[in-house]
Amino acid sequence: MAGKAFQAALQRDVPLILDGGLATQLEAQGCDIGNALWSASLLQTAPEEIVAATRAYLEAGAECVATATYQASHEGYAALGLSAKEADDLMLLSVALAERARSEYLRAHAECDFVPLVAASLGPYGAMLHDGSEYRGDYGVTAETLRGFHAPRLELLGDSGADVLALETIPSHLEAEVLAELLAGCAMPAWISFSCRDGAQLVDGTPIEDVAAMFAEHPRVVAVGINCTPPQFAPELVRRVCAVVPDKAVMAYPNSGETYHAEDNSWSGTVTPGDCAAAARSWVEVGARIVGGCCRMGPEHIQAMRNELR
Repeated sequence: MAGKAFQAALQRDVPLILDGGLATQLEAQGCDIGNALWSASLLQTAPEEIVAATRAYLEAGAECVATATYQASHEGYAALGLSAKEADDLMLLSVALAERARSEYLRAHAECDFVPLVAASLGPYGAMLHDGSEYRGDYGVTAETLRGFHAPRLELLGDSGADVLALETIPSHLEAEVLAELLAGCAMPAWISFSCRDGAQLVDGTPIEDVAAMFAEHPRVVAVGINCTPPQFAPELVRRVCAVVPDKAVMAYPNSGETYHAEDNSWSGTVTPGDCAAAARSWVEVGARIVGGCCRMGPEHIQAMRNELR
């Protein structure tokens, strides 16, 4: 059965540890991803850097690593002159690169008793726009437009051999509705995580309970939670999601709490690995079964979380 390994991982008596921000580690390696495709641009120009970044998270203790496809789309690659077939090939390459990093890690760690998982990452419509709108949810487009954007990527990566589909940073009620419909037809299990502006609402103002409820009985979505949200809001959001989806794994992988400035791709603020470790413990204490990091959370933050939770 597709995704059996991911579902088995959720049955353990310890939280599943995700990776952090792939773009964060790629920038730390000196990669230039200051473009509309972010990490996905390196699938074409520097795939070895993606393998190295993924390995860095595995070495830090991540048990599930994301592919470099959050920002990838037919539309984004078309702007570079690539065909839909070429775009698809690059997105499938991302899964192969994550699997390669996993294989290299396992060869180097014969003592490892858990095979890390690969999550096929799919960002929201706003990620393709590259204007920060995934942090606002104000696309101004129809459900049909959103359906046309997401359906080809879900079909492609749903058959990619990854362990789980990761629908990330979803900012709006409308996009959640569209994804609930599309995911029902996927063979691979999925998680969905929302971008929130406080301890109660998505960035578009929708109560977190309203969107979580769409997936309470969903046949393919096995985990629901939040990501790319300031970490101080995570405990209350986890409590609210747990109350609505008691039969799903609840996840929290916030950003660092720093502030992103879309106009020049810069960040302000700081956070320490120790802060992240203590925060991860608080998320688990209120019900999170899957924890990790998002933007500005690097391998050192994930390692601190792993050490705290193990």
